[in-house]
Amino acid sequence: MIRPLLALLALLLVAPLSAERPGGANHITPALVAESLTPAAGKPTTLAFAMHPAPEWHGYWKNPGDAGIETLTDWKGPAGVTFGPLQYPVPQTLLIAGLMNHVYEADYAELVTVDVPAGLAPGTKLPITVKLDWLACNPSTCVPETANLAITLTVGDGAPDPAHTADFAKWRAALPKPLGGTAHFESANGRFRLEVPFPASAVADKPYFFSATDKVVDYAAPQTVTRDGDRLVIETAAKADSPAPAKVEGVLKIGEGKGLEIEAVPGKVGAATAGVTAHPRDTDDAKTLLWALGGALLGGLFLNVMPCVFPILSIKALSLARSGGSQAEARTEALAYTGGVVLVCTGLGAVLLGLKSAGMVAGWAFQLQDVRVIIALLLLVIAIAFNLCGVFELPAITGGSGLAAKGGAVGAFWTGALAAFVATPCSGPFMGAALGVALLLPPWSSMAIFAGLGVGLSLPFLALGFIPGLRSLMPKPGRWMDQFRRALSLPMFATALGLAWIAGREAGVDVMALAVGGAMIVGLALWRVGRRQYRENPYPFWPLLPMAALVAAIILYVPQQIEARGAPVVPTLGHERFDDARLAALRAEGRPVLLYFTADWCLTCKVNEKTSIERTEVQTAFAAKKVAVMVGDWTNGDPAISKFLEAHGRSGVPLYLFYPAGGGEPRELPQILTPGLLTGLA
Repeated sequence: MIRPLLALLALLLVAPLSAERPGGANHITPALVAESLTPAAGKPTTLAFAMHPAPEWHGYWKNPGDAGIETLTDWKGPAGVTFGPLQYPVPQTLLIAGLMNHVYEADYAELVTVDVPAGLAPGTKLPITVKLDWLACNPSTCVPETANLAITLTVGDGAPDPAHTADFAKWRAALPKPLGGTAHFESANGRFRLEVPFPASAVADKPYFFSATDKVVDYAAPQTVTRDGDRLVIETAAKADSPAPAKVEGVLKIGEGKGLEIEAVPGKVGAATAGVTAHPRDTDDAKTLLWALGGALLGGLFLNVMPCVFPILSIKALSLARSGGSQAEARTEALAYTGGVVLVCTGLGAVLLGLKSAGMVAGWAFQLQDVRVIIALLLLVIAIAFNLCGVFELPAITGGSGLAAKGGAVGAFWTGALAAFVATPCSGPFMGAALGVALLLPPWSSMAIFAGLGVGLSLPFLALGFIPGLRSLMPKPGRWMDQFRRALSLPMFATALGLAWIAGREAGVDVMALAVGGAMIVGLALWRVGRRQYRENPYPFWPLLPMAALVAAIILYVPQQIEARGAPVVPTLGHERFDDARLAALRAEGRPVLLYFTADWCLTCKVNEKTSIERTEVQTAFAAKKVAVMVGDWTNGDPAISKFLEAHGRSGVPLYLFYPAGGGEPRELPQILTPGLLTGLA
């Protein structure tokens, strides 16, 4: 979802109408137009939203298809004035990366009937305002847009406005016409069939059915259209796992800008003998998928330097060098490690896609918005840190970290699974856009991108396993390995400290204290295990049983603590909390705005804030140029932020946008910031 510029108020029509642009320049410019400026009392009149998309941008039909939203209106007018539903012109098809969109790529108009109450005296003023919201997209970016439009009508004789007579004639011609007959449909065995009465002598150029009733057909599936005497039969794939509706409404396109309104009832649809398959046009799916896969691979590779992943990778790499196994064993371990990483990445991706298909707003690292997952991860990291510093030996722990300590393919597999799980808090460089695209692609393409992330995370260990020369460059085994292992416990302890802080930010200081208490219990239990191992006790593991019970009690107690939590902390340094209306107001003032989205569990976010955004020279430069800074905190999950991220093609944080002074396109900043970059913006 990306970026051209549009001039705005110059395209608003005539003196009686005015448009306020709280969000600055839009990619689709709207204008509110009246067919008659002097409507008659007691009679309906028509208003139109004349929509002008910028090149390469498009708006959406009432049922947008696999993605998008319909136009939303919030009318305000004098008492007694009522507004009907929007009337949409016949749409076009646009298939992007396997997702079907029902769109308008050129100028279009949406009409609405306005009922003027009877008994009003001529000359009565009828001021009307409307807040209009829509979604503007191009093949790579979507932007929610809004405008406040106003027009004042005067009760009169109802004469049409000559300046717009031709416009309304053209706009009405683009609306679908009533069918004038009854259509029938049947949905069975995964197929949807629609029979439409249509004279054999009538012209139908590349017919296509747009279903206004949701979850009836697979929007992206090809449609086969058959002419059989005085009827058209449309057949396509039915929407999986959706019950048959009582009726199906939609538009049958029979030519460019021409269509028929369909209301079909259940009934037998006779067999059709021959047909033409309608394939909607598509963008370059392969190019989009390859680009996203490349970003996922690089992003996964970058995750290896995260402080919670690097120790795990290092210990496994050193164990590979220490073992002195054969080339075949090294390759087996590398493939097993990769399998564990890819399994966790694709598993998390599958859960994420499942949540989104169920209508929930979720993004990458969604699991970290549950403080119980944070606490469980904290305790796991503490256990790994104590093992690295020699308090105990890992066969004492069952589960992922214990299995990771084993040698061979099993240990390598669970090491990979563990590394992938603890690496998910951030979508670092290259990952953000790739994972955002993954949520827009068909499921098989999305899963390929999640798998690509796992392969990227696995690349260093794959290289060690398959390139003997790299293993030969590693230091020879010796006592230094034990010292190095203990040193690697430090970043794990730092990670645990960070997770405790995140628990406090998400759920308050009481929950943070519970998490720290749980870590103390784990540490004490593991110390006891280590002492029993040192004494060669045949049953060294019993301290883990009461530890598990106490930890379970802590985690079960957490939900009550979350319910009692107060309001979140207000952003510091004078930064404002993210709010669509406030952002629109700042842009209307012409002020430059830095909008960024962060989360306490996102390492990249926190580093950028401390090293760049919160630097004194940056704050001074922003103050001098009156740059407003707005923060979207996604730590606990926020549906408004999730929707904003999704509209900008992102599934996670960080995301940095700079809106220049005086309106215009927002500039997306890189995911690694520098003070020089930010002061240059101001």
